[in-house]
Amino acid sequence: MLFKTIKEKVASNTRISDAEALALFESRELLAIGELAAEANQRKNGDKVYFNVNRHINYTNLCVNRCKFCAFSKEADDPGVYTLALEQIAEKAREASSAGATEIHTVGGLHPDLPFEFYLQMLRSIKQVDPRLHIKGFTAVEIDYFSRLSGLSIEDVIAALKSAGLGSLPGGGAEILGQQVRDQICPEKISGARWLEVTEKVHAAGLRSNATMLFGHLEGYHDRVEHLHLLRELQDKTGGFQTFIPLAFQPDNTRVPGAKGVGGVDALKTLAISRLYLDNFQHIKAYWVMLGLKIAQTSLCFGVNDLDGTVVEEQIGHDAGADSPQALGKEQIQLLIREAGRVPVERDTLYNEL
Repeated sequence: MLFKTIKEKVASNTRISDAEALALFESRELLAIGELAAEANQRKNGDKVYFNVNRHINYTNLCVNRCKFCAFSKEADDPGVYTLALEQIAEKAREASSAGATEIHTVGGLHPDLPFEFYLQMLRSIKQVDPRLHIKGFTAVEIDYFSRLSGLSIEDVIAALKSAGLGSLPGGGAEILGQQVRDQICPEKISGARWLEVTEKVHAAGLRSNATMLFGHLEGYHDRVEHLHLLRELQDKTGGFQTFIPLAFQPDNTRVPGAKGVGGVDALKTLAISRLYLDNFQHIKAYWVMLGLKIAQTSLCFGVNDLDGTVVEEQIGHDAGADSPQALGKEQIQLLIREAGRVPVERDTLYNEL
């Protein structure tokens, strides 16, 4: 009966409820859920699967927060702590530009000593290397931190970053928006309500962003549905989200007691339900870095229409134990998509087809 109702809703483009989303999470009918999600995606995006040529730059791992789920962050006297100089960042941008990248994806820890001017200079130095590079940078958590650091309002921080070359936001830092889980895995991080508030201001300033959800740690299915509900609600209001990216929790080297990580069935189910529930999001992305290549490829039959990009030198997921490659070639991504019976489409960050 549940599937009949949801199938009718998907066919008539009617929104599914929180209770129905929860029932899907509790269901064992993986293939039936996948089939519905594939149908919903086909209606939205046809056979196209998007990817881009991008480069990650994690500018520092020194962070005033020590979130339990994070294996990337370090304290000042930890081995392996680093902060890239502006020239090192520019050099990575040069390498990316030479390799045909259209996007620099940059996020980092909340550094205790760098002034706000450093981040503005960082954006300018990337743009000086190649003005055509789109900079997708900083999470709502970083934006909030820059505001506290500089004494500027969120609106003024966003305006300054935009003026220095920021093009969009990657959507990290959302983790699980419900405060009860957040208090367990990242008590020092801004609240879920604050994340939504900052993101709304980003959209109001004319910048698009993505949205993420970290799943597979201490959250229950109801926490995931609440998270999706809050995102769908904000998207109704702003229309500023481009893509939803469920991030599979990597338990190695993290400090979340009892967290087991994500199995293949759970990953595929979560991606598919996200497609069904988030009817006001155009794109659902399988982040192959955290899912692994085989699950990411399989997800293209479960409602997913974006495989992220070539990435190059991703550190956050790999520090937590991701065993995927550090980078993929453009040809490898195209092959993965074609083998799944879909049509690879190279895009820029804002989904203009190249």
